[in-house]
Amino acid sequence: MSLNETVSAERVHIAFFGLRNAGKSSLVNAVTGQRMSIVSPVPGTTTDAVRKSMELLPLGPVVIIDTPGIDDEGELGTLRVNAAKKILARADVAVLVIDSAKGKSRSDEELIALFDERKLPFIVAFGKSDLTESEKRPPAAEKEIFVSAKTGENIGALKELIASLGRGAEKKKPLVSDLIPAGGIAVLVIPIDKAAPKGRLILPQQQVMRDVLDSGASFAACQPEELPELLELLGEKVSIVITDSQAFGRVAELVPETIPMTSFSIIFARFKGELRSLLAGAEKLASLSDGEKVLISEGCTHHRQCGDIGTEKLPKWIEGFCGKKPDFRFSSGLDFPDDLSDVALVVHCGGCMLNEKEMRRRMEICAASGVPMVNYGVAIAKMHGILDRAAKPFEEVG
Repeated sequence: MSLNETVSAERVHIAFFGLRNAGKSSLVNAVTGQRMSIVSPVPGTTTDAVRKSMELLPLGPVVIIDTPGIDDEGELGTLRVNAAKKILARADVAVLVIDSAKGKSRSDEELIALFDERKLPFIVAFGKSDLTESEKRPPAAEKEIFVSAKTGENIGALKELIASLGRGAEKKKPLVSDLIPAGGIAVLVIPIDKAAPKGRLILPQQQVMRDVLDSGASFAACQPEELPELLELLGEKVSIVITDSQAFGRVAELVPETIPMTSFSIIFARFKGELRSLLAGAEKLASLSDGEKVLISEGCTHHRQCGDIGTEKLPKWIEGFCGKKPDFRFSSGLDFPDDLSDVALVVHCGGCMLNEKEMRRRMEICAASGVPMVNYGVAIAKMHGILDRAAKPFEEVG
């Protein structure tokens, strides 16, 4: 697929790691053919992870990430190092850049051990090779290559290595194509409220539409009040109804039991993570107690408005469902806590802005802490008493 057809979260994420002044940014610029990162002889020039969505041949659409040096110092430096290491959880391919004149440091060896531990495909790129005489270089082992951003030595070969590892990381899971037969019609229920971007559809809706068309099926979209007329018009041609989770209760009443029904959020629960675990996590909603901490987490950082689903609607629905007053906490974007020791339940969005590795990392943190996790759509279906029906389409495809 081309760059414009592949959303950022579904592109292969390629992250460059290394010590300060190892030549990461110069190498990133050479690989991308762009001045993506600022280059300076001053150690620590890259202070935050720099991301760029682009087309990297011969692989295709990718996200390139240039990280701060893993040996940064001081209190702020420690924060930068931790931020760089968190990129490990999101990367599909890692490139460890080492100054060829200095060789591997203890920090480099620790990173390689982390790559192996996390089963993260990686390449060791010995940079600044133009400053090292070829006869004095140690023989390159498997996954190692000598490169020079200045002369261009082996930059093409490095890109080929990245591509070979990146192809194994490309997502092959279906979004909705296995739920709709070729020639079928999906009815998409899309409420238009004040939180919706004016003139645009939100990302999950766009991705589902595209996947339906790519599978040889068709879709028809409407708002909840238009649904009965549309279902009557299409009749037996309707293969499935997919709704915004906020309209779940109303839509369930309008859709006959003979027509499969689910939500965009539950579709993404399967696409990004492990649906069974999220379905199991829904059981905790009914047994919450007063004061128990509930973390409501979103992968994006949109502007909060009156009636926001995460900070306003979900807390009210949960309180009404369990009959208690939990202590609600909130996180957004990449700000997901590593310590959940005092949390009773995590309620997470569909994760359309996160790649699968990051979504699974969050689920692993919950599992390691013994904290159940539930997805927005799964939680809303549970609280409306329709979770079995909303999950049934996925049981039928395995």
